[in-house]
Amino acid sequence: MPERRNDADALLDLAVDIAHEAGAVLRSYFGRDDLEVDTKTTATDPVSAADRATERLISERLQSARPSDGLMGEERAGDRPGSSGLRWVVDPLDGTVNFLYGIPLWSVSIAVEDDAGPLAGVVYDPTRDETFAAQRGQGAWLDGAPLHIAPTDRIGDALIATGYAYDAAVRLDQERMFTDVIAEIRDVRRFGSAALDLSWLAAGRWDGWVEFTVRRWDWCAGSLIVAEAGGALARWELELGGAPQDGMTAGSRLVHDYLADWLRRSGAREVSFALPDQPVRTG
Repeated sequence: MPERRNDADALLDLAVDIAHEAGAVLRSYFGRDDLEVDTKTTATDPVSAADRATERLISERLQSARPSDGLMGEERAGDRPGSSGLRWVVDPLDGTVNFLYGIPLWSVSIAVEDDAGPLAGVVYDPTRDETFAAQRGQGAWLDGAPLHIAPTDRIGDALIATGYAYDAAVRLDQERMFTDVIAEIRDVRRFGSAALDLSWLAAGRWDGWVEFTVRRWDWCAGSLIVAEAGGALARWELELGGAPQDGMTAGSRLVHDYLADWLRRSGAREVSFALPDQPVRTG
């Protein structure tokens, strides 16, 4: 494929094609009990041969198709500089713990960004063959059907998704914080893939999402999908486990405002966030 820097349609098509290829590789590994597994930040933060094989495939495909672009990957790709003004942000397997336990909740996340933030992105769920995609200013889709954030009239009806840190001290502080929220909303879900959490939010499968210790590859594609579906988002910094942690909130306007107020009361500081402002769509 020739390199076309400003053709966002071609960039999204490329991301979708590669995500589907990566998903096929991951399906070939899923359920195997002979995978080589190491750990990263803590003993509970695994990385497997499937993560690395998939990132290698994605990296090679992007390098071949877009040799001038930068690349940020969760595993061994690191943060490779480019000269085109574009950078790909890749999580080859978001939800590794689920994957290793045989839980069918994991995804491939691929986004491309410029100086203004995510330009196009895809989150692919291989076990359900669901493709969530978005292009800046053009909307978000699930398998080609438009996505819209579900409107929520009452906080008491809100279903909130979240995720917990691998570090036990951070996780304990997160749990303490949630005691202020759990009695005021419908319920909480913790499924283990931030990219899917954001995509499911855009699809109306829950009403809000909050998570700390997330990295750019966790949220880059999913955040654009939420924004283009009419959702509100913010990034945060909050001390948890005795150290500053990065976090994010997303949801319908009502739910997001509720989560933002809660985090401010907890001492969180909102940080800059390069995403286009999007109206909240209620249709």
